[in-house]
Amino acid sequence: MATLWHSPSSPRAVDSRALRAPADVRGWLAGMTLADRRGLQGRAETQSLLGDRVLVTAVSGTWAAVVAPDQPTPKDSRGYPGWVPVRQLSAVAPRSGTQAATVVAPTAWLRGDDAAAARVVEVSFGTRLPVLGTTGGLVRVALPGGLVRRVDPAAVVRTTTTGRALPGTGASVVASARAFTGLPYLWAGRSGFGFDCSGLTSLVYRVHGVRIPRDADAQAPAGRRVASASMAPGDLLFYATSSGYVHHVSMYAGSGLMVQSPATGQSVQTIPVATPAYAVQLAGVRRYVP
Repeated sequence: MATLWHSPSSPRAVDSRALRAPADVRGWLAGMTLADRRGLQGRAETQSLLGDRVLVTAVSGTWAAVVAPDQPTPKDSRGYPGWVPVRQLSAVAPRSGTQAATVVAPTAWLRGDDAAAARVVEVSFGTRLPVLGTTGGLVRVALPGGLVRRVDPAAVVRTTTTGRALPGTGASVVASARAFTGLPYLWAGRSGFGFDCSGLTSLVYRVHGVRIPRDADAQAPAGRRVASASMAPGDLLFYATSSGYVHHVSMYAGSGLMVQSPATGQSVQTIPVATPAYAVQLAGVRRYVP
């Protein structure tokens, strides 16, 4: 996983582990105080997963300006923009296969491609890599740069290279979102290591084969408008300030409940839609699945 930063000068000393190749995500998160996490606002933009394609638009020293095409945004028609260390990129595409393996567990370990199959790197929900076959009961997958790793078949779903990993239904989308209950909020987070509000909704939908914008304010005009009285599981609920700026999104879970990643210092949770602090700011509901 790579974090896309606002600029090459945005990372702080406490963020050094996030700049490694591969990033030491667990070490980075463990080393941050609550104040450090709050300080990510204005510094971090979003995250891309191992194997995600990005377009390099500029290089400055050891940093590259990129856009992430799988994360639509009005900020750039080509994809979500940000800066990443050059060492976290590879220009060598993975070996191709007729199938892809998508991680559907919150996180999973990629293991060495040998008899020991030792843990090498932990990857996120939604990571999608070409399948090369099965050996020793593990799925062999291809990584950018030409590496081959193995992964537990229980942690992935195998599909055609263009198939959706999980069903595109409201109930299934809700089940995926609720699987992250208790995971601490992370500004700009879009992985099984931590989510912001729209990082959760956009990545969950992606794994279910539905591409939606990255941020809450861009998600709000997409999809199909739904009356609040007709909400169904999987619908997204948007919250706005008095000036009309959409600043938060949650997912309707059914039975008057919603699942959300609310704010720094809190965790993914399911609460009543009628919770006063949110109900007063509800600005609209949108549907992206049948």
